[in-house]
Amino acid sequence: MPYAGVRSTGSGFDDNALFASVVMPHIDAAYRLARWLTGSRTDAEDVVQDGSLRAFRAIRGFAGNNARAWVLSIVRNTAYAWLRKNRAGVIVTVEDLEAVEAAQPNLGQPDAATPEAVLIAKTDTERLRAAIAALPMPFREMLVLRDIEGLSYREIAAVSEVPIGTVMSRLARARCRLIATIGRENT
Repeated sequence: MPYAGVRSTGSGFDDNALFASVVMPHIDAAYRLARWLTGSRTDAEDVVQDGSLRAFRAIRGFAGNNARAWVLSIVRNTAYAWLRKNRAGVIVTVEDLEAVEAAQPNLGQPDAATPEAVLIAKTDTERLRAAIAALPMPFREMLVLRDIEGLSYREIAAVSEVPIGTVMSRLARARCRLIATIGRENT
């Protein structure tokens, strides 16, 4: 069954057109996810290229549901395969849920009108990027998919192949760690 807007040719689907309509609109999101998971621009490019090839090979199997989740799922799996092949294993620790409940975010809006405010905002952005990059992979992945890519909990569960409860728990723990890290830097 062809995806909306893609015509079937006499010999079957037009794979190039299907790929262009399903995968290409989400290639920037795929790159951002790969960048956060690998921590490197060039590694992310390799992951997205390999993921795109995998998506092209599997394009006829796309069911037409959620293209973004399908593409990000392929890129996520490709990134983890790449990391297993090219990097040593990392032990992931999980904090207590009570610490998550005790944490309260303190968000503020910088005044961008002054040069000092622009410098402070740039510094804060770099600290936030570093804090996100320091998170264990499962937490970083959830945070990027939800807060940067804007996926719903259900979409994240589909992409990461974990239950929605796990998505919510990991996301809460990731946010708690970010708050704690940034809070320590501010004292």
